[in-house]
Amino acid sequence: MQIIAKTEQSSIAHVYVAKMGENKLIEFVESLDPLMPREEKWILIISTLYGCPVKCKFCDAGDFYKGKLSKEELLAQIEYAIKEYYPDGHVPTKKFKIQFARMGDPAFNFAVLDALEAIPTTFDVPGFLPSISSIAPRGTEEWFERLMEIKNRMYPLFQMQFSIHTTNTEQRDWLIPVKKWSFKEMADYGERFFRDGDRKLTLNFALADNMELSADTLFEYFDPNKYLVKITPVNPTYRAMKNNLDNAVKSEHDIDYIIESLTKRGYDSIISIGEIEENNIGSNCGQHIINYMNGNMKVDNSYTYKLKEKC
Repeated sequence: MQIIAKTEQSSIAHVYVAKMGENKLIEFVESLDPLMPREEKWILIISTLYGCPVKCKFCDAGDFYKGKLSKEELLAQIEYAIKEYYPDGHVPTKKFKIQFARMGDPAFNFAVLDALEAIPTTFDVPGFLPSISSIAPRGTEEWFERLMEIKNRMYPLFQMQFSIHTTNTEQRDWLIPVKKWSFKEMADYGERFFRDGDRKLTLNFALADNMELSADTLFEYFDPNKYLVKITPVNPTYRAMKNNLDNAVKSEHDIDYIIESLTKRGYDSIISIGEIEENNIGSNCGQHIINYMNGNMKVDNSYTYKLKEKC
């Protein structure tokens, strides 16, 4: 793996663009909670695919897809970030979350499961918290069954997230234009995945303006004792701009009525607006690879931290 570019200095996050072999680029992120030092909480968000075949309407990774990363390529992203901050390899962070969610849906790649099994013996990471985020593509049932076996065998703490984005099925099919599990299929899997003492599964909504989020619809399928709801903005990306997707969550008060309805149904909810600087960095769901290949293209309120060449 060769790091070819990195975002300019920031106290919040860095995005790295890396080259894997000929004409294959990925990006990965290391970031901090602005309220916590790295020794308390540190987050890595790594790529699992070269681009993504799903082509979600707000994600720039859908502009290209060139296959799957190997287990070694997945682990190389983690190793690079660790060595940047902890050259001796020991990560003293109390909560070291590695999220398989940067480029590509992890459920398309069995090497993600191989990496999950390898991380505890490959790295000195006592605070490791694995995190999987998926749209639950249809045809990946075998992958999810093995994920559940690994989680039950190895990880008493595990963060599982289904990215739904809207409770309106027509809107969901437009936003996520591939075949995917129904809400009932997700719920049935979650019933088997969840065990007493587990963290609640997360239902994630990158909420665009005019996209439906109905607590009543969620309640038909998802038990509030086993699921929580996380709402994040649709961050400014090239694809979101192209598809006229405006962010519905500029402040917590924009969606007070949604939070109230979720609370009435018994759901815990997390509003993750993040930092304005994260948009400048492009550390959310934007793709710096397109930015890199096109010479720092301009999107309003995003990608204002330029990439710096590393070679």
